Amino acid sequence: MKKKFLLFDIDRTLLDFSTSEQKALKKSFDALGIPFTQEILDWYLVHNHMLWTSYENGLMPRDVIFQNRFTETFSQFSIDADGHLMEKTYRQALSEGIDLVENALDVITRLSKTHILYIVTNGLASTQEKRLIGSGLAPFFQGSFVSEIMGFQKPMLEYFDYCFEHIPNFQKSEAIIIGDSLSSDIQGGITAGIDTCWFNPAHLSNETPFQPTYEIHNLLELLPLLEIN
Repeated sequence: MKKKFLLFDIDRTLLDFSTSEQKALKKSFDALGIPFTQEILDWYLVHNHMLWTSYENGLMPRDVIFQNRFTETFSQFSIDADGHLMEKTYRQALSEGIDLVENALDVITRLSKTHILYIVTNGLASTQEKRLIGSGLAPFFQGSFVSEIMGFQKPMLEYFDYCFEHIPNFQKSEAIIIGDSLSSDIQGGITAGIDTCWFNPAHLSNETPFQPTYEIHNLLELLPLLEIN
């Protein structure tokens, strides 16, 4: 497969968000003196995912996620604590999370020698920038497209139109998006008219109508796919 422009999602594609997330949650709950139980973690993860899905589908502003996710978690478990302070504490802790997905640094280093790489993310600009720098990934990318700055989010067509307009000499036929989210990365790439690669390390079944062009289970599989020896 001959491609020139590689658009990479960050969380759960290059950075191990699940590991960093749980570390940041534990650190934040400890900082506020709140017991952090498995029951709280399980409820928060489901609720937070629901909020982000609503945001991706254009059903709520992103700020609503940050205003409500800890307040609603504390309410669910009758915890007397400041949800907004927890949000601030958690964001700081998460920005320090630089856990890499297996083989991410090696694969990105090699691909940067033959391809033009960009980041496409719905995450917070300040958090993502700090994590990319801390993980050692930042130097290998020509730039980042962050929904917070752009005013549009994946999978919106406007998000991808903005990206394409700001990549020099961009051609859709020469581009592919690589990401873990079927509803964000794969749906967005399909809508935008570029090839897609679903990163699916857990071998999950695809229960959505969005069919990726390619599917991989380890980032190393990108190398032969992109004809890298």
